[in-house]
Amino acid sequence: MRTYIVRIRSYADEMGRTIVAVDTLTVRALAPEAWDAFAALAERHNGVWGGCWCTWFHTLHADKTFKADSNRELKHRLVMEGRAHAALVFDGELAVGWLEYGVLDELPNIYHRKEYEEGMDRPPDYRLTCFFTDRNYRRQGVSAAALDGALKLIAQAGGGVVEAYPQDTGGKKISASFLYNGTRSLFEKAGFNYLRGKGKNHCVMSKTVDPAH
Repeated sequence: MRTYIVRIRSYADEMGRTIVAVDTLTVRALAPEAWDAFAALAERHNGVWGGCWCTWFHTLHADKTFKADSNRELKHRLVMEGRAHAALVFDGELAVGWLEYGVLDELPNIYHRKEYEEGMDRPPDYRLTCFFTDRNYRRQGVSAAALDGALKLIAQAGGGVVEAYPQDTGGKKISASFLYNGTRSLFEKAGFNYLRGKGKNHCVMSKTVDPAH
């Protein structure tokens, strides 16, 4: 599956004229054949967030080793076994970002679990847990491309109720490196509905994704 997203950039040439360039980002499923590209992106950023390798939501706190090498091994094994999913964003053949998603068995960990479960009417079919974008591509639409791609991948897998836990920024500008869950406004634009607050400045949002035809 490959989703084509158009990105428009503008810049000034040597005469000071504004030039508009249109690039195409592609979104591919994180699968065994995409592991090397995913790993290269993670390695360019020291394993991401201190060596997490995007494993935090895969394992409960008691099961963690908190070591970058073992996190890398865990992520590799899960991807090879088809038990770790993400929408992986490419600029050409360079992976530049992702959005991790999966069923609850794949992603059992969650922040503010007690508060979350107290307010839950029914569990979702899928969770969208964390974004990551290459430092050189931030604020260029990578997160929106990843979200669009993840929803299409979920639709291809049969669809269902999808939950996300973005930051409710209240319109304030926040460093992109802290927005690992995305923003409420990003999900609103994608058709998600606000359900309730969760923790400090985060919320639960939901959307029902129809199966692809």
